[in-house]
Amino acid sequence: MADQNLALQIYQSIVGIVGTCGNGLACLVIARVRFMHTLTNAFIFNQALIDLLGSFVVVVDSLVPVPDPLPRGTIGVLVCRLWLSGYFKWALFVSSTFNLEALTLERYLAIVFPFRYQVLGTRKNATIVLLAVWLSAFVFVSYNIAMQYVEAGQCKMTLLPNQQVLVVALVIVLYLLPVIVMFFVYAHITVVLKRGAGRIQPGPTAAGPSTVSVPESQGASLMRARRNTFKTLLLVSLAFIVCWTPNSIISILLTFGTPIDFTSVVYILSVAMVATNCCVNPFVYAFKYKQFRKALKELLGRNYPTSDGSSVAVLRVRTDI
Repeated sequence: MADQNLALQIYQSIVGIVGTCGNGLACLVIARVRFMHTLTNAFIFNQALIDLLGSFVVVVDSLVPVPDPLPRGTIGVLVCRLWLSGYFKWALFVSSTFNLEALTLERYLAIVFPFRYQVLGTRKNATIVLLAVWLSAFVFVSYNIAMQYVEAGQCKMTLLPNQQVLVVALVIVLYLLPVIVMFFVYAHITVVLKRGAGRIQPGPTAAGPSTVSVPESQGASLMRARRNTFKTLLLVSLAFIVCWTPNSIISILLTFGTPIDFTSVVYILSVAMVATNCCVNPFVYAFKYKQFRKALKELLGRNYPTSDGSSVAVLRVRTDI
């Protein structure tokens, strides 16, 4: 058991460090590169920021030892209820879920209802939604605080009245509802994108062989960008489903009366899978999101052609950093 717990601790530490670095880079790229300052990328930035903080909390939780016994008085109670309860960690995990739903619906509105999006897709409305994501998540998981108490210098957990109702609500809000929303939204977006692609007429082609490329039409360019963003966010959503499913299954089993040991390897591993979701997204951005890759090159340097036709990467010194 000790070896298994050590392995899980190492795994969570690696996940936390990778997530902190990866999401930190994503935040830096979006913040520093001007053409990334779009409404969609504001939601992606918020996603990366939440996952950055969540990953950092995972690192601290894995590496910082728990005081034993807890300090006396108010400090011990706060450590128990706010930290050892996992309140901050789960609040950030839930914020990540809520923001992913908001990001999904933002893309749905932009692609399926573009004219309505022109009216509703304002900076003010986006700010309200992003703030609501944070506030609602931290309020939603406040039950964790009520479940913890200090006894004889130890932080212990007690069940709340109607605990099964709470667990059912958690499974619905944090797993079933997001999965249903994502499935419906991406299915509808797929249909709309296919219809849109059918309406775009191919550009004129020159007779005979030619080395001159025909400029892409504005409609085709917009459609290609939308498809790329759609595929990127679809992968992010699939990663969410994979990472959250084990913990959600355990919660469902708990609802039906199956005894769950919250200190067992299985449960801790399911939480580690949820934490893994925080470090996956930057890799998705790097490999699938063309705009992000372009922005990363913009931040680090550009390829300039040389006299022999090859290219060389020249690092730009940014004076505005």
